[in-house]
Amino acid sequence: MFEKTPKYLNPYTDFGFKRLFGTEANKDLLIDFLNQVLPSKHTIAELSFRNSENLPPLPFLRSAIFDIYCKGVNGENFIVEMQKEKLKFFKDRSLFAVSFPIQEQAKKGNWNYQLSHVYLVAILDFIYDEKEEQKKL
Repeated sequence: MFEKTPKYLNPYTDFGFKRLFGTEANKDLLIDFLNQVLPSKHTIAELSFRNSENLPPLPFLRSAIFDIYCKGVNGENFIVEMQKEKLKFFKDRSLFAVSFPIQEQAKKGNWNYQLSHVYLVAILDFIYDEKEEQKKL
């Protein structure tokens, strides 16, 4: 008669993943998760969420949309991605994604090129095989 609404959130969907880790209400879960994954010298005490859509400087260039994009109090940037589907050239796509927060650090005028850390934490629902990816070239 009535369809039962699921009781649990599926963290392997974009909605579930962002709801679980990408909201102010659950920010402590993301901080705790990142602190477990990252080296202890980069412990996170606080972070703020950033706009997850990164537009290129020219309209005809590609953009990047991150699942979760946040910044730590020490200036480090974190991109947290949940990838369910196996993608071709995953490593190259990841490198492209992290280039946006790197570019954002560039200052006009006299700049010493010192960069804050940029981390990509990718949670994959498939086995990434770099040797297999090299065969595709």
